[in-house]
Amino acid sequence: MMGPCSEDAHLRWASWLLGLAELAGVLLGVCGAGPLSSGGADSRAHVSLKRVQGDSVLFHVTRELEGDAEAQLEEMVWSFGPETTYRVLLRVVSGGGLPTWVNLQDKYRHRAHAHNMTSLLIANLTREDSGQYRARASFTGGGGFTRVFQLTVYEPVPLPQIVAKSLSVTADWCNITLECRAVGASEDLNLTWWHSDLPRKWQQTRTLGPGPSVWPLAVRLPLDQANTSLTCNASNQVDMKIATTTLGDVCAQGEHNVPGER
Repeated sequence: MMGPCSEDAHLRWASWLLGLAELAGVLLGVCGAGPLSSGGADSRAHVSLKRVQGDSVLFHVTRELEGDAEAQLEEMVWSFGPETTYRVLLRVVSGGGLPTWVNLQDKYRHRAHAHNMTSLLIANLTREDSGQYRARASFTGGGGFTRVFQLTVYEPVPLPQIVAKSLSVTADWCNITLECRAVGASEDLNLTWWHSDLPRKWQQTRTLGPGPSVWPLAVRLPLDQANTSLTCNASNQVDMKIATTTLGDVCAQGEHNVPGER
């Protein structure tokens, strides 16, 4: 028996950070798995991977034989589920044959691809794909190795909106209360208010629970600083979306739907 094993670029930097995060995620999936060993000891090192719903993930184990130089990789078995009740998905054997499906074909067959013995790609991820995936390698001579991947799939972040709730303009000042709204999240969401073009840069972040996320912000702005921009950033661990508005537009128009949402 197998041993158990385990995102309009008003702000260019935001796009750059997201691209960097996605690249880092791919590198983790490809290179973070660690070596295969032909030794008899079973390694249960975990690799943590985070993706957004709809993306792909690549599980990859680097093959580095240790000890017996004659040992060859005979079979790789990919499984899914918790340690005590995981189910075998498919088996890949040496010689270039097609993978053999064992369980969960309806869920994975058209999305999972084993291009070689040490890699498994799953496309179009869903929230239900979160969990533990195991790669169990068997070598000639009886040695084996297990690698465990802990995959967490997050929902895309809803597009935030900036809404003006109250407005009072005097000869020199604009007093306004804004709300950042992100509707539709079913998991914790980070909301951040920030600006970078006033004399002092600042930002405030708050983590809100599932459901409609609303965070008000009261601003008192001298009219000679009307070109100041405020940004609301909605994010989770793998996705981010932003809305930006120029306060001068709000102070001049007194409109309730603030321009600049995206």
